[in-house]
Amino acid sequence: MLVRRAAALTALTICLTGCGSSPSKPAQSAAPSASSQAPASASPSVQAAAPASAAPAPAGIPTITYTKAATGFPADPDQSSTVPLTEAAHPTAKLAAYDAPGGTARAYLTPDISGVPLVMPIVARRSGWVAVLLPSLNRSIGWLPEGGWNRVPLHDQLIVRRGAFTLTWVRDGAVQQTWTVTIGAPETPTPLGRTFVLGRSSLPSKVYAGLDVLALGAVPDDKGAVAEGLADAHTGIHAWYRNEFGFRRSNGCVRMPPAAQQALLDAVPAGTSVVVLP
Repeated sequence: MLVRRAAALTALTICLTGCGSSPSKPAQSAAPSASSQAPASASPSVQAAAPASAAPAPAGIPTITYTKAATGFPADPDQSSTVPLTEAAHPTAKLAAYDAPGGTARAYLTPDISGVPLVMPIVARRSGWVAVLLPSLNRSIGWLPEGGWNRVPLHDQLIVRRGAFTLTWVRDGAVQQTWTVTIGAPETPTPLGRTFVLGRSSLPSKVYAGLDVLALGAVPDDKGAVAEGLADAHTGIHAWYRNEFGFRRSNGCVRMPPAAQQALLDAVPAGTSVVVLP
């Protein structure tokens, strides 16, 4: 299963090869806080360096969407880190993302992506800037200056270990539960690295056990390897109707036992960080 963008930009649509679904109501993210100010320094006697200024965005840069990424962004320097990410950024208006603090704007981000609030985990901070995980672009970060976005607290983390066929749910640093799952087939592996939950969508087919999917920011690493029509799809976490777990046989998604999927749907909001390990 991979998650495709709906024709109307109001919801996410799910597609298993040869089987489509109807759009769903967008997932609600945690309520953003009103401030986007960086935390106070723990050592007030040390003067912080002046923040690098944000240059105007060049004309013609793209907007990142569910099906369109951008180039020129740096790689996530801590792709395999399982340190919990406790804050996210939610744009309040169209916002330029930069390749470095004070660097070049490479693309725009918008408050919503396919009708779902865009909530991106913060992975690094420098004076006056934060780095966030980007949607539709695997293992990449973009830098945001202060202003134009709100902070969203994060409490959950999902850790997928491909070699062990497990997904572990962590809340506030404490393991809640670990389940055996099925992951991507050798030719369509579940993408490694850090990503995040974009939102959820309804799945009418019985193969999904009547439960919503969690669509992720990650996309197939090899778009030519997936089924026709899924090149612009996203990786997802979803229930599976058969007790077939502990295998490599999906299009890149993570297949969960229905009870496990329901537990995540009840607890995990948009913006939750996900890390996929070998």
